[in-house]
Amino acid sequence: MKINTAVFQGSSPDLASCPKSDLPEFALIGRSNVGKSSLINMLTRSEGLAKVSHIPGKTRLINFFTINGAWNLVDLPGYGYAKLDKKERGAFSTFVSDYLRNRNNLAGTFVLIDARHSPQSLDLEFLNWMVGNGLAFILAFTKTDTLSKKAVQENIEAFMTRMREFSEEAPAYVLTSTKDERGRMEILNLIGSALSE
Repeated sequence: MKINTAVFQGSSPDLASCPKSDLPEFALIGRSNVGKSSLINMLTRSEGLAKVSHIPGKTRLINFFTINGAWNLVDLPGYGYAKLDKKERGAFSTFVSDYLRNRNNLAGTFVLIDARHSPQSLDLEFLNWMVGNGLAFILAFTKTDTLSKKAVQENIEAFMTRMREFSEEAPAYVLTSTKDERGRMEILNLIGSALSE
């Protein structure tokens, strides 16, 4: 798939205010500071399309980007930002779960996992929730260029082992790096396949 245009459409604080659209949507979600904005910019080859911040928890809205006028890429707020108070965290989890469970045109979800770390409880808790709600997803391991191939593979295998505690099927996954565009074509091909179904 070739991306010709990528346009920021707007932000929404909850499901009710999300733009009315018949375009298929593909959501990105992950722990705060996992690299969602960088991945969006890499996929679209549009530097600055999604605002990259080194401050965890910066994305607090659902951000919509229309690609080729044909489908939307959706940046969901990162989960697990410790500096939010309980009420704020509750509001975030409510509108994110509302979107994932009730957005009719959601065609796919990529859950981003930082490949530099051993399995993190926040990621496993979120994926357990996804599996429990029968929501399909593909894992995208980010920042794979920062470790050796062996170390990355060991972390992925450890993650898959932990996932077997609550998921019978091993999920599909993609290795990504925004520095060398690793995983770019794999993700775009997965989106292309979903669009053609």
